[in-house]
Amino acid sequence: MSDLFRYEGDDWLESHLFDRRVVVLRGPLDAGAATRVASKLMTLDATSDDAVQLQVDSPGGGLEAGFAVIDVIDAMGVAVEAVCMGRVEGTAVAVAAVCGRRSALAHAQFRLVDPDVEVAGRASELEALVAHHRGALARFHERLAQAVGRSEEVLGADCRRGLYLSAAEALRYGLVDKIIDRRRPIRPLRS
Repeated sequence: MSDLFRYEGDDWLESHLFDRRVVVLRGPLDAGAATRVASKLMTLDATSDDAVQLQVDSPGGGLEAGFAVIDVIDAMGVAVEAVCMGRVEGTAVAVAAVCGRRSALAHAQFRLVDPDVEVAGRASELEALVAHHRGALARFHERLAQAVGRSEEVLGADCRRGLYLSAAEALRYGLVDKIIDRRRPIRPLRS
């Protein structure tokens, strides 16, 4: 693996997963996480025609960070498969939903929720900031609705109310295409 992606604190597992064309989005989706994920996706896109797996376990984050990753996935020339595990919320739901193939582990939890936003500035700027955020939020709802085959109105209402979904419910909703559940019967110990 290139030293380009050996960040201080990067763990051994993520390095080996990258070598196997797996990118991990774990934790909050902030600017730093979006940059790391987008850079890794673009690098893998440029190095081979083989598919890339994006593993998602994230409470989401800001709209800008989410759109940065979504735009890279949309522009990729190779297939991207999302594997959702743990919790997938807010903008992370949209990141997973725009992938060409989407699966979830059996106990993954999803939450459709509008991203939090903090607005600060001079009073004269607040109206423009709020209008900008509303426009970005409308684009977020539009892109997510397109990915899951729902109307923007229904999806927006579900995001405003913070809808929680199990993996099975996410499958019915259209967020994922399949559930990975390979339970095997427990065999008794032999003496």
